Amino acid sequence: MNNILNLAITGVQQLVPYVPGKPIEELERELGLTGIIKLASNENPLGPSPKALTAIQQTLPDLARYPDGGGYRLKQALSDKFKVKPEQITLGNGSNELLEIVARTFLTPEHEVIFSEHAFAVYPIVTQAVGAKSVEVAAIDYGHDLDAMLASVTAKTRMVFIANPNNPTGTLLAQDALEKFVKALPDHVICVLDEAYFEFVSAEGQSDSLAWLQDCPNLLITRTFSKAYGLAGLRVGYAFSSVAMADLLNRVRQPFNNNMLALAAAEAALGDLDYLNQTIALNQAGMRQLTTAFEHLELGWIHSAGNFVTVALNQPALPVYQALLRKGVIVRPIANYGMPKHLRISIGTADENAIFIKALTEVLNHV
Repeated sequence: MNNILNLAITGVQQLVPYVPGKPIEELERELGLTGIIKLASNENPLGPSPKALTAIQQTLPDLARYPDGGGYRLKQALSDKFKVKPEQITLGNGSNELLEIVARTFLTPEHEVIFSEHAFAVYPIVTQAVGAKSVEVAAIDYGHDLDAMLASVTAKTRMVFIANPNNPTGTLLAQDALEKFVKALPDHVICVLDEAYFEFVSAEGQSDSLAWLQDCPNLLITRTFSKAYGLAGLRVGYAFSSVAMADLLNRVRQPFNNNMLALAAAEAALGDLDYLNQTIALNQAGMRQLTTAFEHLELGWIHSAGNFVTVALNQPALPVYQALLRKGVIVRPIANYGMPKHLRISIGTADENAIFIKALTEVLNHV
């Protein structure tokens, strides 16, 4: 029989899988360490909302049943909170699945997809997986060059990915510039606006992107419960779009892609405003704690609107990352994003941040 690789479609044959942040358990096995802190995957250091945990407990007796495949209650809660129709909502197994669903719905090998340099690694992955062509546009100050991205649109362009704030750099686009860009796209181009870190953006910095849906039937806005809502382990994402686009996405979406516990926890977390406010306050304090330390260490960093900050080391980051691992601190090297001298640091609790700062200081004094 021929090599099984030759039976896969061309895009998959050459695909390099996404590499997540190193799990705590893996480092424990490798180095025999305990008390490890993980500041690598932009998770909520508070853990899940107490209301979400209560909802999970209340749902456990029903696990022999299939979940609501349409996610009625969660869609209604999202509809009430964000003032959109339930028919405009698509639920995903994390917002990552929504990125894959939109690619499978609209892309073919004849199409091109535009995204920025230093943008989320999943964009080229979902593009290549369906055989479409990636068009990476050079960044400006580690963020999106919207003018250059618009100039890159051709008759073959079918999709543009925009992350706002951007991961892994944390850069934020101004509302007026972003709105102008979205509305300037031709009708044959789908704009996927990835707002996974929306809740961490200050009120004055947030874009009113939902208001653009009325005039932009080619706009899809993705968000998640994995970050600010502390449910990364349950994988719940959601998207807002026109009713017509949501109908198409829900044709491709697998039934029961959100499990029963995830649906109940997300609904409860969405209504826990005290938890969300505590999360945002902790993030703001942690950002100040880390950036003040970077100043003292004479390190540069990229101003971030997310729950992470990317620091410039002025030297190859991999040895620093590896030395931090040996001290029981997991951060994120981002050489795969074209940034081999940077590390991305998730904001942790005050104690976790202090442990990282101490470890980084010791490592830099010896590397």
